[in-house]
Amino acid sequence: MELSLSTYDSGDHTVLEVGGEVDVYTAPRLREKLVELVETGARHVVVDLSRVEFLDSTGLGVLVGALKRLRAVNGTFGLVCAHERLLKIFRITALDRVFSLYDSVAAATAAVGSDAEPTA
Repeated sequence: MELSLSTYDSGDHTVLEVGGEVDVYTAPRLREKLVELVETGARHVVVDLSRVEFLDSTGLGVLVGALKRLRAVNGTFGLVCAHERLLKIFRITALDRVFSLYDSVAAATAAVGSDAEPTA
């Protein structure tokens, strides 16, 4: 399956919608897009994983890298992840304690960059 990436702005936030499979073959495209967003000035990024069918360790590494990159420029990073199959991956790897996880883009954009608590 292919990887689809699309972005849009929601207030001060840049939302990156990801669809398909994020694996060793497609993760470099995701990494490039996230680096591009930060380099062009995005500081509050929300990655919507709602349409992701599969996420492997390479994809997790890309997300960790994006989080670090945004923290280095005093930015914020949130993930929309409401599907149990993906949430389980974040729990098993303890990355649910590292990332701010939300059940919708609306919840993420309301909270990312504020003091609100994650909802997922």
